[in-house]
Amino acid sequence: MKDVAAAAGVAQSTVSRILNDAPVRIRVSDATRERVHAIAAELGYRPHPFARALRGAPSMLLGAVVRDITDPFFAEAIEAMSVECDKRGYSVVLGHAHAKADEALALTAVLETRHCDAIVLVGDFYGERRLVEDLRSAPLPVVALWHGSERHGRPFPTVAVDAAAGINAALDHLTSLGHRRIAYVGGATRYVIRDREVAYQEYLAAAGLPQAEGYICHVPNTIGGGELGLSTLLGLVQRPTAILAATDTLAFGLIHAAAARGIGVPAQLSIVGFDDIQLAAGTVPSLTTVRMPITEMVAAGVELAVGDAGWLSSDGQPPPRVVFQPTLIVRNSTGPVAPES
Repeated sequence: MKDVAAAAGVAQSTVSRILNDAPVRIRVSDATRERVHAIAAELGYRPHPFARALRGAPSMLLGAVVRDITDPFFAEAIEAMSVECDKRGYSVVLGHAHAKADEALALTAVLETRHCDAIVLVGDFYGERRLVEDLRSAPLPVVALWHGSERHGRPFPTVAVDAAAGINAALDHLTSLGHRRIAYVGGATRYVIRDREVAYQEYLAAAGLPQAEGYICHVPNTIGGGELGLSTLLGLVQRPTAILAATDTLAFGLIHAAAARGIGVPAQLSIVGFDDIQLAAGTVPSLTTVRMPITEMVAAGVELAVGDAGWLSSDGQPPPRVVFQPTLIVRNSTGPVAPES
């Protein structure tokens, strides 16, 4: 900043106020402002985020703690967050928690010392309750994306999708094709996935459809988990004619495993996913799935964290919860139930 001031022929305090767009007591001409910005660009000046924070100014850093960066869904979410933050002049400081609350706790402590303006939790974690309790008194805003339904409770703002609406749309589609033996494959520990399982059970009960023994299959959220799920379901006396996967990643594993066993999808088995990540349209067959508005959800989370309409826990109001509606995208992995079924 001293170099910029010397080159521009103005005081360092003037450079600081111009580059930080701060109010000044003495009017600065447009020509001076343009000269300072031009010289700053020429000299490669970059404001130091930690110094900004120590002066009480925003650091322009948003901390993101991600459940699992290897999951294609979360990779798309982080890309959307980077784009949204860039629009606001923010940079994203990323931490990978490997799905564990202990690692998430350590990461949030690091992000606080890095003077981030806010923290966004992307996905839920094993040992979630401990993480939530720790962050209840966090010294900076915390926002959670994809942390399950309202019944789980959060002391900070959340952005979620209406899981029941998405599951109902998927099951309406399958039953309209004649399917009655519909299995579910998903994880057992994550709140957001448990919400989808509960919605599946409630739909079957309301529709009077059989909830056959073994039709709920708990597996890891991986391609291999989908393969394991299909192997388990094929071992049942009465095999399902359709499978609802809690995520697209699991659906990919189901499709791959079906092809390896010579099972036609959708001729012999219909498969539906949940998320509609970019790969969903490129599978063979292309995946019928429930689309979540990832970009819009991330934008809402960033707005709550650092936007003008941001929320502060000290204002006495309950934390807001923003819920988005999903959309069923019908592709080629679903079809009418086979006559012999």
